Amino acid sequence: MPRYRLAPDYEISRLIKGSWHLAGDHGEIDRGQALRDMAEFVEAGITTFDCADIYTNVEQMIGDFRAAYPALTHNLRVHTKFVPDLADLDRVDAKLVEFSIDRSIKRLGLERLDAVQFHWWNFERPGYVEAALQLKRLQDKGKIDRISVTNFDIAHLKELLDAGVPVFTHQLQYSLLDNRPESGGMVQFCAEHNIGLLCYGTVAGGFLSERWLNQPEPSGAFANRSLVKYKLIIDDFGGWELFQTLLRVLSGIAAKHGCDIATIATAAILRRDNVAAAIVGATNTKHLPSHRRIGTVHLDANDLALIETVTRHRSGPAGDVYQLERDITGTHGRIMKYDLHK
Repeated sequence: MPRYRLAPDYEISRLIKGSWHLAGDHGEIDRGQALRDMAEFVEAGITTFDCADIYTNVEQMIGDFRAAYPALTHNLRVHTKFVPDLADLDRVDAKLVEFSIDRSIKRLGLERLDAVQFHWWNFERPGYVEAALQLKRLQDKGKIDRISVTNFDIAHLKELLDAGVPVFTHQLQYSLLDNRPESGGMVQFCAEHNIGLLCYGTVAGGFLSERWLNQPEPSGAFANRSLVKYKLIIDDFGGWELFQTLLRVLSGIAAKHGCDIATIATAAILRRDNVAAAIVGATNTKHLPSHRRIGTVHLDANDLALIETVTRHRSGPAGDVYQLERDITGTHGRIMKYDLHK
């Protein structure tokens, strides 16, 4: 498993184990099996986990894993998130921020959090700079190692930097279907400020896989909220026909390299400027053999040119990072859950 050095004293695996699916939106969770799966991921070299205070029970689950498998966790990095509820943005103060961080520390069984990724639902509600400065205070106090962000746009990320918040990484959606980090200027902005990119959605919730190759456009209810979310991205990208064209090209490249479509889609993003890692939201270890291949797949100029012949016809999604999702009344915003601490 390849690794990426974000700082002289901070290294991560280039694949990060995501854990949103463990919060309950993707079916019943066998807690014991989830912990055994975590062990298999670490043994495969995926030694960085992503979680959040709003992912129900997940921080505690990772804490239980650390307690149950101490021999596997000496090299483990855990990136969590600080995400105050939309309804509570007006009351985010020093006390609430420290309470949230202390709760994450307790759940994860850590003395200090490796990285706290800060998310703010609505920038029209003031307080995000002050909240980030409270995270810096807790960093100075020794409770947080690194301060990061997730789903910020350039203007508001710049506000944090100008206020003196030392932003380490930015977790954002970035895939062959969603090019907003590049087209909107975030990739360049983060490179200029030495902020590494941690990318989610690189396989679009599983849409970028053989499962959907040569399939008719789905109708009716989806099995989980990830598919609802990423089907909207496919629509913005250019629709089902263009998406199928992309899948066919990726399938051909995958056959050439002896791997699957998801591996090619992920490898393509890992080649992008300033991308440190991709987050894989695996519901189990079924795809772990494919994940192990990521370090052996080296896309050549012809592979990338073939992908470009399709993606250059994209029609979207447009705007800055997470701009569409911030519109609570829009198609992307309406599917979000904003008060997950309740």
